[in-house]
Amino acid sequence: MDMQLPVPNPDVICRTVEGGAVLLSTEQEVYYGLNTVGAYIWEHLPPVFQTLDELSASLRVVYPGASAEVLRADAREMLDELLANGLVRPSVGTETCDDSTARCSES
Repeated sequence: MDMQLPVPNPDVICRTVEGGAVLLSTEQEVYYGLNTVGAYIWEHLPPVFQTLDELSASLRVVYPGASAEVLRADAREMLDELLANGLVRPSVGTETCDDSTARCSES
């Protein structure tokens, strides 16, 4: 079974910066930097994509020079790190993400 993507924590603020994005957990008062791939993944969390397979397929289109296995593994590693830091929450059957929480604001 394909992994359901986690949803952004509503207590996290995202700002686009040159070369990626910065997340701020207002709950933990911790900043977390994302490179361009990480920012892309953040931007495509639910409701854009629901599963890791969907996200991986999209990454493959954007980064055709990288292998599907590497892209999937890197995305999974990043998602695990975001979960561990409380920046995203596990997906729950009926839980949905307000479209605005998954998007980064331009700085």
